[in-house]
Amino acid sequence: MTSEYLIGGHEKMKKIPYHKLVRDKIPTIIKQAGKTYTCRILTDEEYLTCLDEKLNEELAEYQESKSMEELADLLEVIRAITIARGSSPEEIESIRKAKALSRGGFEKRILLETVTEHE
Repeated sequence: MTSEYLIGGHEKMKKIPYHKLVRDKIPTIIKQAGKTYTCRILTDEEYLTCLDEKLNEELAEYQESKSMEELADLLEVIRAITIARGSSPEEIESIRKAKALSRGGFEKRILLETVTEHE
């Protein structure tokens, strides 16, 4: 990411490119901080692409920090993807429960090391 410096009046301004999906209130927060910004509304296709990128970003942040805040961010992105793909959090939870019932969860901490196929 490169920064662009703009000279305006007597002050030097730093323009930082982001090109990433942000939470809905971020533009307001930026404005309240006395900064300016540019943004646009994504098409449906762009939105899904950016959500996938955001999912990877949040996963990497969680893997680095192991913080519950980053885990919550992951859940928020998953919720947004669910809705953008025409489903609902309730439907996803129903699918999760059905899989847990038929295949189990991860509570027993089982690490599968090998499987031998008998011919």
